[in-house]
Amino acid sequence: MKTLKEGSSGPEVVKLQKKLKTLGYNPGSADGDFGPATKAAVIGFQRSQGLLADGVAGPRTLTAMGLMDDPSLPPCIASVTSTMVSKMFPFTQVDSIKRNLPFVLQALEEYGITDKPMVLMALASIRAETEGFEPISEGKSKYNTSPGGHSFDLYDNRSDLGNQGVPDGEKFKGRGFIQLTGRANYQKHGKAIGLGNKLITNPELANDPKTAARLLTSFLKNKERAIKEALLENDLRLARRLVNGGSHGLDRFTNAYQIGEELIT
Repeated sequence: MKTLKEGSSGPEVVKLQKKLKTLGYNPGSADGDFGPATKAAVIGFQRSQGLLADGVAGPRTLTAMGLMDDPSLPPCIASVTSTMVSKMFPFTQVDSIKRNLPFVLQALEEYGITDKPMVLMALASIRAETEGFEPISEGKSKYNTSPGGHSFDLYDNRSDLGNQGVPDGEKFKGRGFIQLTGRANYQKHGKAIGLGNKLITNPELANDPKTAARLLTSFLKNKERAIKEALLENDLRLARRLVNGGSHGLDRFTNAYQIGEELIT
């Protein structure tokens, strides 16, 4: 069964409407027209199942209803090329994109982040954090280093980052594509990608392109539901804040996301 949404019509919509009614979510008459009442019923079902409540009967929703066997989301990875991504990164050397994009796409596939909104989220986040499409280390700034203080001293005692004092600030400064920051994040996402405690003992591993790509996808996967809900409302500022904690790079993020939305199928 194909994805059904408002404006769809035909026998598959009739089947959906009948199933919704059986499940206790009345869409009105089973007339084969996917209108506002059917959308409201789909949203009701999605909320009851803890699914993204977008009113679209896609693979996950149809599978939860028992109308589909394959819960996978339609992938868009195959349509993402270095030429296309270079249009999202107009100030970046194409060679950097060609060199590192395969690591990012492989990691997205590995973690099941293959639907268009989340692929765009990953690429736009890289544009906002590391526009050169290279994993990098965070530089000193007024936000992490006090006047006359040692490097990253403002991070040393950040309990919200899991830091435990000197030298944690500098040791666990931002690194990678996503600028992973803080002992707690290095610990959590290092374990999530199968590195155990290796990122704690050797945090520079976060700048290895393959590792950086997997850390990016692990971080996004952890916040996938909240990010998708923000994107559903076209709230790019909130989506950015869920990754960055603020609005740093929002202009670059927004620009890349909007360009990619037109290019990626």
